Amino acid sequence: MVRPGERDAGSAVPCADPQGAPFLPTRLAVPAGPVTFLRRERLVDHLDQALRTPLTVVNGAAGAGKTLLVADWAARRDRPVAWLTTEAGDQGPGMFWAYLLQALRAAGVPLPSGIGCPADAGRVDRTLLTRLATELNTLGPPVIVVLDEYDRVTDPEIADQLEFVLHHAASGVRLILVTRTEPLLPLHRHRTAGDITEIRNAELAFTPEEAAVLLDLHGLRLPVPVAEALVERTRGWAAGLRLCALAARENPDPEAYLKQFEADRTAVADFLLAEVLERQSPETQDLLLRVSVLERFLPELADALTERSDAEGILAGLHRGNAFVEDLGHAWYRLHPLFGEILRAHLRMRCPGLEPVLHRRAAQWLRRSGMLAEALGHGAAAGDWEFTAGALVDDLAIGQLFTGLRSDDFTDLFSRMDPEATSPATDLVRAARELSRCELDRGLTHLRHAERSLAGEEDRARAQDEPGPAAARLSCLLLEALAARLTGSPARAEQAAGTAERLCEQVPAHLLDRHPELTALLLAHVGSTRLWAGHLEEARAALSLVAEGSDGVSTALPREDSLGRLALIDYLNGWLGRAERKAMAALTVSERYSLPQPSGFGVARLVLAAVAVDRGELRLARAHLDAAAAAPPAMRDPVTEAGRALATARLLLARGDTRAAVAAAEPAVAADVASPWAEGHTALVASAAHLARGRPEAAADLLHAVPGHQPVCAVGEARARLAAGTPLAAIELLDGLHPESPSGPAVTVRALLVRAEAAHAMGDQAAVRRHLAQALQEARRERLRRPFAEAGGWLRPVLGTAPLRGLAAGWLTSEPAGPAHTGPPRPEERPPVVEELSGRERDVLRRLDRMMSTEEIAADLCLSVNTVKTHLKSVFRKLAVNRRNDAVRRARELRLL
Repeated sequence: MVRPGERDAGSAVPCADPQGAPFLPTRLAVPAGPVTFLRRERLVDHLDQALRTPLTVVNGAAGAGKTLLVADWAARRDRPVAWLTTEAGDQGPGMFWAYLLQALRAAGVPLPSGIGCPADAGRVDRTLLTRLATELNTLGPPVIVVLDEYDRVTDPEIADQLEFVLHHAASGVRLILVTRTEPLLPLHRHRTAGDITEIRNAELAFTPEEAAVLLDLHGLRLPVPVAEALVERTRGWAAGLRLCALAARENPDPEAYLKQFEADRTAVADFLLAEVLERQSPETQDLLLRVSVLERFLPELADALTERSDAEGILAGLHRGNAFVEDLGHAWYRLHPLFGEILRAHLRMRCPGLEPVLHRRAAQWLRRSGMLAEALGHGAAAGDWEFTAGALVDDLAIGQLFTGLRSDDFTDLFSRMDPEATSPATDLVRAARELSRCELDRGLTHLRHAERSLAGEEDRARAQDEPGPAAARLSCLLLEALAARLTGSPARAEQAAGTAERLCEQVPAHLLDRHPELTALLLAHVGSTRLWAGHLEEARAALSLVAEGSDGVSTALPREDSLGRLALIDYLNGWLGRAERKAMAALTVSERYSLPQPSGFGVARLVLAAVAVDRGELRLARAHLDAAAAAPPAMRDPVTEAGRALATARLLLARGDTRAAVAAAEPAVAADVASPWAEGHTALVASAAHLARGRPEAAADLLHAVPGHQPVCAVGEARARLAAGTPLAAIELLDGLHPESPSGPAVTVRALLVRAEAAHAMGDQAAVRRHLAQALQEARRERLRRPFAEAGGWLRPVLGTAPLRGLAAGWLTSEPAGPAHTGPPRPEERPPVVEELSGRERDVLRRLDRMMSTEEIAADLCLSVNTVKTHLKSVFRKLAVNRRNDAVRRARELRLL
C-alpha cells in the first residue's frame, strides 16, 4: 500500500520532481568560481574544523562571498558533497525533500530505493524522514550536505523537518547552511550544546592584505595603503571589492579611481539597489533612503525622519537579514558606508529637495536629545546656520571652538557658514573663529555686532518681563576676555570676568556643569593678563584654579596652558626645578589626550628652553625652541611672544652672539599695557651686550631705569656696577633686596656670585669661599650652570681650590672630586642629563622604580610591550646608563623620582 505523500517504496528512483518536471541539474551542481577567485586559507581551515559539528551556518550579506567560499571548499573535498541551491518558488515540503534526496543521490550517497520520494509537492510523510535519518546514521563517513541560499526557505514546517533529520541522523550528516539571514532552525539549542560552527560577516570580510592579493589577481598592483582605504570604505565586502577591481582595471588611472570613485555610478550601486533595496517593502525602502543622511541612528531618530513609528522592528529585521544595516550596540545602527553613499544618491534622484529637510529634522531631534556635535553637523548640512550657531551658543559650548578634541571639527564646520546668515549667534561664532586665528580687528568687529544685537534682545526681554539671552551674553564675555588677553589688557579681562561671574547666576546650572571649559578659559585668560601686567601672585591664584580644577578632555587645553604659565612664573622667580616640573606636566596633559604639542598658546616648551639655557644645555634648549616652532600654529598673546623672545635671546647670549640676542629680545609685541618683567628681561639682554662690549656704566644705567624693583634686574645692575669698578655700590644694591623676596636659586646664585666677586676684588678670601660654597650648593640642586659661565675668568682658579673643587666637580667642572678610583663612577662624575625625559618616559621610569616588569608596565600604561621597550631605550640613553637599576639610581640622584 502506497502511503499518501510518497512514492511506492519499490518503484525506481524518480527522475522528475513531484510536479512532474525534470530535476534541474544546476540546482544540484557545486558552483564554479571565477578565474579571479581568491582562496583564503583562514576560512578554508575554519570550514575544515566545522566538520567536527553536525551543523555549520555561513551567514553573510549579499555578495559577501559565502557561496564561492563553500563551493571552493566542497570542490576540494576527497569525498562527494551533496549540494542543493534552494529556490523561493519551491511549492512546499514535498518539493524541498524531493530535491534534497536527488542531491544526495547525485553526490553518490548510496540511498536505497526503499526510502521513497514525495509525490505531493506540498507535503511529506514523517516516515520518509525517519527512514532517511536512519539510513544516514548507518552510513560510514558523515554525509556532507550544503544548502545554498537557505534564506529562501521561509516555511517553518520545512525547518522543523530538517531539524528532525539532523537530530536523528546523529553523526551521519554534516549540514552546512549558506544564508543571508538567520536560518529557521533552533540555533540556540545547537549553541547551548556546542554542536554548531558559525562563520559570519565579520569573518567573511577581506583583510587589507587579502584585498591587495585580490587586486593583484585582477592585474592591479597597487600600494597596500590603497587597499587599506578600499577595505575601509567597503568594510571588506567581497562583491564590492571585486566590482571595484573590475571597474578600476578599465580605468586609465586605477589607483586614483579606487581612491575617489563615486559609488552611485558603479556596478556596486546596481548590485546593492537590486539585491538589497528593491527586495524590501515600500515602507522599508522609504526608511533606508531617509536614514541614509545619518552617520548613525537610533530607531527613535529614524521615526523622526519617516514620521512613522515602525523603525525599531524594521531595523532589527534588516540587521538580522544582513541587509547592510550594522548594529552598533545600545540600540544604535548605521548603514554600510557604500550602501549609505548609494542610498543618498538615490534619495536625491527619487525625492529632490528632501535631503535638507531630513537634515533639519535630525538636527532638531539630536539637539533635544543632548547630542550637540551631531546636531551641529546636520544643521550645517541643512544650511540652517542660524539654528546651528544658535545651538552652539545656547548650549554654552562656544568654548569648544578653542579647546577639546572637537575644536578643529567645529572650526571646519563653521568655516562653511553662509556669509548672509545674520544673528547674534552667527556673529559670535564668526568672532570666535577670527579670534582663534588671532585676527583681532575682524574678531572684534563681529563681537561688537553681536553685543549690539544682544543689547536689543535684552531690552525686548526686559520690556516683556522675560529672561534675557544669558548664555549668549556669557559667550560674549568669554570672547571679550580672550580679546583682552590677546591685546594685553588686564583691566578689560578683569571687567569681563567679573561680569561673567555675576551672569553665571542666570544660566542653568546644568549648562555650566556640562561645560567646565568655559570657566577654565575665563580664568586662564584673566590669569594670563595678570601675568603680563606683572601681578605674578594674583596670576598664580587664577591659573592654579584652572590647573587644579576639573580633569577631563574639555579642560585639557586650559590646564596645559595654565600649567605652562605657572611654569613661566616660577622661571621668572628663579625656581628652575619647579618651572621644569610644571612645564613637563603641561606637556603630559597634551600627550594624555593626543593633542598637538604645543597646543593652545604653547608656553611650556619655551619655559623648558629657557631652563635648559640656565643649565648650560644649549642643544636641548635649541631642540625645545625648534619643537615649539615646528608644532601646529598656536595662538599668540603678548606673554607667549615675550616668552619666545626671552628664551631665544638667552640662548643666543649663551652662544656669544650678543647682537642677535639684543635683536631677538625686542620683538614687536603689541599690547595695551607694558609688562614689567618683559621690559626687565629685555633690558637684561641689552645690559649683557653692553658688558660684553666693555660698557659697564651703560649696562648698569639700562637696568637702573627698569621699573618695578625686580630682584633679577637689581642683581644684573649690581653685576654691572661691579664691572664698572664700584664694588660697594654693587653690594649696596644687593643689600637692598627684600629679604622675603620669592626669588629662587637662578636669582640668589647670581647674587652670591656678585658678592663673591666683590669680596675677591677687595681681597676677602674667606668671604669669597663662603659665598661660592653657598652658591655651588644651591646651584647644584637645580643643575644651574649658566651663572658661573657668566661670572668671568676670575672664577675658574678659585673653583680649583679646596673645598670648592669638590663642590663643583662632576656637574660644573670635569675634574674628579678626589683621587682616581676604580669601579662604577661616582654620581658627581656621571655626565649630566643632556636631554629632558618626556612625560611618558617619566611614567615608565616611575614604574621601573616599583620593580615592575616590561609587560606589567605595558599593561599599566595601556601601551604595547614594544612601545615600552622604546621608551626604556630612550631613558637609558638620556640618563647615560645601560641597566634598569642604574637608571633608577641615576634618576634619584637627579631628583627625577
